[in-house]
Amino acid sequence: MELLQLFISFFLIGLLSFGGGYAAMPLIQNQVVELHGWLSMTEFTDLVTIAEMTPGPIAINAATFVGTRLGGLPGALIATLGCVLPSFFIVLSLAYFYFKYRNLSIVKGVLEGLRPAIIAMIASAGLSILILAFWGEQGISINLRNFDILAFILFLSGLFVLRKWKPSPIIVMLGCGIIGIIAHLLGFY
Repeated sequence: MELLQLFISFFLIGLLSFGGGYAAMPLIQNQVVELHGWLSMTEFTDLVTIAEMTPGPIAINAATFVGTRLGGLPGALIATLGCVLPSFFIVLSLAYFYFKYRNLSIVKGVLEGLRPAIIAMIASAGLSILILAFWGEQGISINLRNFDILAFILFLSGLFVLRKWKPSPIIVMLGCGIIGIIAHLLGFY
């Protein structure tokens, strides 16, 4: 029964995650953390980190990770299949209709109307992760003792380096990870 629920959950994520992997993050969070409780918010943040660092689409990586956690190899296959099937059929259908009707103004209007919603979904996922990184699972609080200053400094430093010198994001992630490990080993974290 849990494998069926896993398939249905990731099928819905695959069906409703317009805008790519980052836009799927709030949907994945809702299904695996809030609705089913398969992962805690901290584990979800780790999932996002791992899914982003590994090759491939982030939603599929997340499906595989959660499926493996819940049901081993069969769970990974079922969750991944659930996530991929809607996209496969939707893209196949849309490709046919797009090439047939792409010059119609209504098609252009629909595509332009979806853009702000996709941006809002991505911003929502990013804000949730920032709040968790800076304040932990308890969320934003006035008590500054709960504020993680090292995470904030690493965030600002990473953002600055990415904007100023535009290196590979992987290098920035590795650098921040190494600094985090050193800070943890030295007892600052």
